[in-house]
Amino acid sequence: MKVQFSGRSLLGMTIGSVLLAGCVSSAALVPSPRQQQTAHGEAGAVTVPIGPPVRPSTAPPPPRGTLDPGFRRSPPGLDDRIASLWRAFPGKTGIAIQRIDGEWALAQRGGDLFPQQSVSKLWVALTVLDAVDAGRISLDQMVRIGPEDLTLFHQPLAARVRAEGTVTMSVRDLIETAITHSDNTANDSLLRTVGGPKAVRAFIADKGLGAIRFGPGERLLQSATAGLSWQQSYSVGRNFQAARSALPAATRRTAMDNYLADPIDGASPAAIASALTRLARGTLLSPASTEYLLGVMSRTRSGPKRLKAGLPDGWQFLHKTGTGQDLNGMTAGYNDIGIATAPDGTRYAIVVMMGNTTASIPARMALMQAVSGAVAEFHGR
Repeated sequence: MKVQFSGRSLLGMTIGSVLLAGCVSSAALVPSPRQQQTAHGEAGAVTVPIGPPVRPSTAPPPPRGTLDPGFRRSPPGLDDRIASLWRAFPGKTGIAIQRIDGEWALAQRGGDLFPQQSVSKLWVALTVLDAVDAGRISLDQMVRIGPEDLTLFHQPLAARVRAEGTVTMSVRDLIETAITHSDNTANDSLLRTVGGPKAVRAFIADKGLGAIRFGPGERLLQSATAGLSWQQSYSVGRNFQAARSALPAATRRTAMDNYLADPIDGASPAAIASALTRLARGTLLSPASTEYLLGVMSRTRSGPKRLKAGLPDGWQFLHKTGTGQDLNGMTAGYNDIGIATAPDGTRYAIVVMMGNTTASIPARMALMQAVSGAVAEFHGR
């Protein structure tokens, strides 16, 4: 099934009433039965599903004379389609597409910085796995998580910590939980284990990933975006939301405007597409770590109606979503980034980032589906 949306139909969709509460990637959406196969265990425990391996391609490009037409240039019409979708959508939006096993890339507002939100969990996982490759960390290393380590918004681990007092998890299980469940506490625990934000920024710089920033961690990022100073009591229940609601409207607006003007966790769609391409090609991590991380990303549960839903049957998709806080119907960061694989094995990095938009949730998802659907439609032309 090929999904096509015109800019007119995107703008004509009714405004939904769904409100986002921070870095919770489509948690309100109900996945299909197949997507519900990964489940929570007792007392809020997160199970670690075992999926089929996703192997990076290490084969060299085919001889020059056997290259398909889409290897060196984007399919005719794809750039125009993406540009049309981009122009029609309200708010600041960035789109980037790169053929992983080819030589072309295209983008709209591809060099601008957009809030990443939970997309940044990918850089934490990469940094940790780079440390694993260097022998500084083991996937089986155990990490203690106590009440003092809890964050805010989406953190399924919090129920276990509150019930048991402390929880100990392996680095392997924390990566799985942080990526597939977008658990903020799991991610911050990994961040603490690998050396904090400085370690992630060093990885990004050492690998030459370009215009990708990394923020101060979930607690400081979200509290600053709301106009608050972090207090550990905000990690309990809805204390953060209550404190945020008690702020003067002008304080919240100023904090949000400052964040959007210069996002501390900002990244450009083009840089992310390039990083995904390098990950898929196996040039960022060891072969074992590359295969492992691609496999984890293939089990991501968030955002089933974002980019993934625009791809026809037979295509595979592995990804990471990100969703920011909402203020008066405007969301600061609504993203999906991933790697799409066609039935013939051709791979594309696809990035859609919404820096701020008041479009309804269905309209945002429709744009993403239109972008991935266009990649599939023009594939092979």
